[in-house]
Amino acid sequence: MKLGKISTVFFGILITCFSAKAQLTQRSEVGFGLGTFNYTGDLVRTYNFAFSQPAATLIYRNNVSKVISFRASFTGGKLAASDTRKPIDAFASQRSASFNIFLMEVSGVYEYHFLDWRDSKRRLRFTPYLFAGLALFNISGLSSRTQQYSSIQMAIPFGGGMKYVINPKYYIAAEIGIRKTFFDYLDNISDGDPSQKNYQYGNKFDYDNYFFLGITLTRTFYDIPCPTNPYR
Repeated sequence: MKLGKISTVFFGILITCFSAKAQLTQRSEVGFGLGTFNYTGDLVRTYNFAFSQPAATLIYRNNVSKVISFRASFTGGKLAASDTRKPIDAFASQRSASFNIFLMEVSGVYEYHFLDWRDSKRRLRFTPYLFAGLALFNISGLSSRTQQYSSIQMAIPFGGGMKYVINPKYYIAAEIGIRKTFFDYLDNISDGDPSQKNYQYGNKFDYDNYFFLGITLTRTFYDIPCPTNPYR
């Protein structure tokens, strides 16, 4: 075969390689999200929208298969609550405690999608999903009484949501997730001496938790396999 024909075939293969989306091997996504942090602990026993605080997240996602994805996230926002705003009982009214901190989180989770939502033949381009993994979080704004504890702690994030394909490049998702911690000082309240009657204590056996509720938008990037030399 002449050099000119070889060059034509070679460049034809390259063009095909970069234009044939049917040959996708995997998809990666980057994006961001906006939402709220919330908290449960000694000051607030159950999820309460009244104590929602602004939060934001940055996302990298690798779609391992049609139903499994790995997601790495960096999330930050405020956590705050107060006994004086919505006291849960008479004891809380006397305690009159509050906190206001900034929390940053780095997490890695696996997502499981119930439907093959990226299948172009599907008329409904959405799926519910669940996720779970591990996270590290750092808090600033601790009171002096909690400086004996590290500001960096571990949490187990898990939750679920719904994803929708806007177009082949952009996906949108709404989710809620809890971060189960092993730390009792998010609210600066834990064990204490009940005999002092200062009411500045809580349940040391009940760890604090926080939540992220939000909407994310991601952009997809394609990895397209190119032909390899069969004679190597």
